[in-house]
Amino acid sequence: MLVEIAATETRRRGLTARERQVLTLLARGYTGEEVARELGVSGETVRAHVRNSVTKLRARTRLHAVVLALQRGEITP
Repeated sequence: MLVEIAATETRRRGLTARERQVLTLLARGYTGEEVARELGVSGETVRAHVRNSVTKLRARTRLHAVVLALQRGEITP
């Protein structure tokens, strides 16, 4: 039950600034490793931001998350 509540709360919150940065770079064609280098973080950190974005946007894949974020005006390419 607590896991369900936590997941619902996560989805209610919008994307963080960093999650938007990551999705924006992915929308521009960067790979995950290129995003990591550009932002000065690890590849695992980028993957965590992508996972969180996918969850919050209720997307099926990272590409789907990028498309949804674009459609919702969360990011611009």
